[in-house]
Amino acid sequence: MVDKRETACLRGLAQRYKDIALSDEMQARKRQWTALNDLRPERPMILMETITQEAFLDGYDFVCSEGPLKNVESRLVSLLRQHERLGDDVVFEPYFRIGWWGPAIEALAKEFGDIVIEEVRAKEASMAHLTNFPVKTPDDIKKLGHRKLYLDRSVSENVKKRLDEIFGDILPVRLENTDFWYPDIGNQPFIGCNFPGITWNLFNLIGAESFMLWPYDHPDELHGLMRFITDDMKIYYDYLMDNGILDYNADNQSVGGASYGYVSDLPSASVKHDRKCTFKDLWCWSESQESQAISPDMYAEFYLPYMAEIANMFGLTYLGCCDNTINKFEKSVQQIHNIRKVSVSAWADPDEGAELLGRDYVYSRKPYPALVSGANVDWDLVRQDARKSARAAKDSIVEIIYRDIYSPNCTVERAAEFVSIWRNAFDF
Repeated sequence: MVDKRETACLRGLAQRYKDIALSDEMQARKRQWTALNDLRPERPMILMETITQEAFLDGYDFVCSEGPLKNVESRLVSLLRQHERLGDDVVFEPYFRIGWWGPAIEALAKEFGDIVIEEVRAKEASMAHLTNFPVKTPDDIKKLGHRKLYLDRSVSENVKKRLDEIFGDILPVRLENTDFWYPDIGNQPFIGCNFPGITWNLFNLIGAESFMLWPYDHPDELHGLMRFITDDMKIYYDYLMDNGILDYNADNQSVGGASYGYVSDLPSASVKHDRKCTFKDLWCWSESQESQAISPDMYAEFYLPYMAEIANMFGLTYLGCCDNTINKFEKSVQQIHNIRKVSVSAWADPDEGAELLGRDYVYSRKPYPALVSGANVDWDLVRQDARKSARAAKDSIVEIIYRDIYSPNCTVERAAEFVSIWRNAFDF
């Protein structure tokens, strides 16, 4: 039974959320995000990822004490705080989405037949960990087997039922898609992120040293392993599609690099459709941070073909993450044929990015997170970074996605100041 205080809290948050979702401001932002992704922008757009900001909910006293409900409270409070205090272009839809739990967990499964990836974390929920990298030699590839998939619908359906009873009359609850990174139901910021993670899986199996050396020492075996990983991921996505888990993601879902998916070229996720979606209706996020130190030619020979095979299954692709996608862009676009957005990270040359992308792709600028993550901030450096990017991308189709602030130092006030500086630099 749900506590009356918890019910009242969640209903109040849901009402605040819905009121904002139905505002003229939100309708304008949805139009502007759509125009940007349609390559006919009205203005640059800016969005800050808050899930990794350890201090973002400082000062808030939670009412809910139990898992999924506390997750929902956290999600609603975080989004409301983002809208009210950051000044970015966050969008609310007049519904609350939770993702399917079972497939998200299975996507992270570490058992590949007789090969098991073992991780030891520094502390619970920490990103820092040691891994056994179980494929030590090419002979170990023979031990690999495809991951087993199952779906326990009851977990997700029970949470949806509870939320329907609590605030479904105010804010409809939708059960769709999965969150690859944050599978705990209720606070799933990456719902709708179709992340194949081809080289991510390769790295977890063989480690950094083999990742670098196998193209020289064992090229045929490396291709065989990439073939296995790609087939395994295709089995996974076919499973999600066949079981009705995948759904439209062209709305405020995180379709790649924490960016929104509003676009006219894909069916909108804001409305219900009378047909089952297909892969061609969806966004995909294709990236390979693990290939940062690999030459463009080697990347194109050993890794890109397999990434492209998955990406080209989908309707549109967001390319890249924190790696320097730009120095491999010309190779990437030769094989991935549906690229719409391209990450221009802090480690990429913003001028080169603007020249290569022109107005044929969204220039998805990722500022350097360390500038606001430390104990003290040099705001002059932040302004210089923003002005440099604005000069480089003056003729580009620009979104600014600020993410990966893994630090307790970035307060809400600091995050808001950052947004203000970048808005002023781009004069919007």
